[in-house]
Amino acid sequence: MRKVICILMLLPLTLLSQEVINGVVTENSTGKELPLLGANVYWLDTTVGTTTDIDGKFSVPYKPEYQQLVISYVGFKTDTLTISSVRTIKHMLKATGELDEVTLTSRKQATSKSYLQSANVMTVSSDELLKAACCNLSESFETNPSIDVNFADAVTGTRQIKMLGLTSPYILITSENIPTIRGASQAYGLSFTPGTWVESIQITKGAGSVVNGFESIAGQINTELVKPLTDSKLFVNAYGSTGARFELNTHLNTKVSDKWSTGLYVHGNLRDKKFDMNDDGFVDMPLQKQFNFMNRWQYTNPEKGLVSFINLRYLNDSKQTGQLNFNPETDKLTTNAWGSEIDTERLDASVKFGYVNPEIPWQSIGVQTAFSSHKQESYFGLTQYDILHNSLYANAIYNSIISDSRHKIKTGISYTYDHYDEFVGIDDFERTENSIGAFFEYNFDNLEKWNMTAGVRIDRHNLLGTFITPRFHARYTPWEKSALRFSFGRGKRSANIFAENQSIFSTSRTINLINSGGEIYGLDPEIAWNYGVSYLQGFNLFGRKADITFDYYRTDFQNQVVVDYENPQQISFYNLDGDSYANSFQLEFNYNLFEHFDLRTAYKLYDVKTQYQTGKLERPLTPKHRLFANASYETHLKDNGSQWKFDATYNWLGEQRFSSTEANPLEYQLPGYTPTLGTLNVQVTKVFSPKFEVYLGGENITNVRQSNPILGADDPFGLNFDTTFVYGPIFGSMYYAGLRFKIQ
Repeated sequence: MRKVICILMLLPLTLLSQEVINGVVTENSTGKELPLLGANVYWLDTTVGTTTDIDGKFSVPYKPEYQQLVISYVGFKTDTLTISSVRTIKHMLKATGELDEVTLTSRKQATSKSYLQSANVMTVSSDELLKAACCNLSESFETNPSIDVNFADAVTGTRQIKMLGLTSPYILITSENIPTIRGASQAYGLSFTPGTWVESIQITKGAGSVVNGFESIAGQINTELVKPLTDSKLFVNAYGSTGARFELNTHLNTKVSDKWSTGLYVHGNLRDKKFDMNDDGFVDMPLQKQFNFMNRWQYTNPEKGLVSFINLRYLNDSKQTGQLNFNPETDKLTTNAWGSEIDTERLDASVKFGYVNPEIPWQSIGVQTAFSSHKQESYFGLTQYDILHNSLYANAIYNSIISDSRHKIKTGISYTYDHYDEFVGIDDFERTENSIGAFFEYNFDNLEKWNMTAGVRIDRHNLLGTFITPRFHARYTPWEKSALRFSFGRGKRSANIFAENQSIFSTSRTINLINSGGEIYGLDPEIAWNYGVSYLQGFNLFGRKADITFDYYRTDFQNQVVVDYENPQQISFYNLDGDSYANSFQLEFNYNLFEHFDLRTAYKLYDVKTQYQTGKLERPLTPKHRLFANASYETHLKDNGSQWKFDATYNWLGEQRFSSTEANPLEYQLPGYTPTLGTLNVQVTKVFSPKFEVYLGGENITNVRQSNPILGADDPFGLNFDTTFVYGPIFGSMYYAGLRFKIQ
């Protein structure tokens, strides 16, 4: 059995260098103390560090401002030692299978970036999600500068996210690294994960890891869900808004035995009042009812190195939208009044299993399996759209090291099965996709200067053929508190043109599908390369912590399914013939202005163009310039656990190109570009105790409102009806209040 032994041997300062900490890192193997080769040793919140040699020895530079020394090794507990003076250290690490419970208390960073990872990853904690109402995942990015949130159309209220100038289908969206928002769920799936279920979010810019599949192009968004073992025994969140939206979330967690814990998570939301703030005869937000239930089981057996999660989820979501006088009982699929209903029923089941070898703790095996059935029945005016998507996913991963912990490997196999049965009007589009692939990923980690992750996978797909997907990430530290990153990677995906673009049904456009002989809708798969460079620099400004980040990413499409709105009478889908690219530049500055007050600002520049049949044009409704600012302040935490929290977020969007309306009659024509706009969201939270808090907030409190979001609203069954020209808020200001209650 391996045991923790930490011996700090203080030697006379005259025998030690004043600028270097020397030491040795060991382990206890079957009662014998052995040196650990390749253990990571570095100063917390810096990139100053090293790795141990064959005798477990190390030397790291020392400065008085360095206070906490981190020692880590794959398969062992990571320890943090407090160092106040030059000393020689002898430290024995303990295997993760034998850890006792340790509780650490500190001020948690709501959003963090790593100076050490090779990939450009931002971690968003649950504290960050509490800065806004965050009723579901689609609303979880309002305070994050890396993700853009827009409305997809003027009737369904759907929020669409973008990363690096590209829409969500080009982002791999996973739940605990299992792909979830894909296929039939692309349009509305982000609203199917309640915000209270989310423990944290990891946002990766650029091509993600080959371990998670071949579909990622712009990046990856992974959500970690709350765990039954660590979540509150009882948690209740109630929410209500001036938009007549009411929500209730309840978590019930219990420890069934020493090894088993389970949680019941119930979410319900309701909006049953119609609003028409701009007097165009259409409701500004859909009527909606949703019931969402999840049962989650967690098994942990540290003595045998086992951990497992079992999830069961059921969702029923109903939306009704359209004209104010629309009554589905009498007007469905008629010209009495224009209306739409979208009914979704979804079932998810997943199992995750992990094993860490107690004798060889750097070796582990993980298995992920998931099944989902997504059924949507809907109509938009006179057009009916139904889709059934059954999906099966399996992934097996083996982790180990080569020689020492500086050289890590991941390898495994994955399998995906998707069956689609899709009806567009009277046309039936049915297909089955399946793929099997193998992957290998190598990570070299030299904390003192650089690390890199290189991966490759090969997949055999029944419709896309056999293809190779390479991915590469590297991090280099030129000087203290800095991280220079490079990445490139390839992504490939089949475009689900109707499920991903359901807003087209809320128009009078005819669908023009230009068949090029491909296997899916007659179209070829989308293929793109993503290249990126990022630089992060931390520093002290007037004695307070600050950091600045420069990002530049470019996505080049070898092939793309072009969604062409340039003819206002039709929507065309065809394969790319020419250039299509997205350039994204972001400058971000974060500053702790004074104690408990954090300021985050960002500027983004997008250059996103596609070759349409009418020429190379800017992507519609993609602002070239964006500004972001977020300020948050917390009062000191009192002994009884009470405090105040204040948050404000400002977003400014530059002008955006409208797709062409020149062929419309004059009264239905739009200018070439939208006006600029800015929105401000605020929230105040009063924490009365660790058990109870209330919050008040406002979205778009400057009351910015798009005056004419629906083209042809006066004649919804006419030739010029179109709800897709949305660039800003429709409802105007919205205020809300809520409470949170929990028992640990």
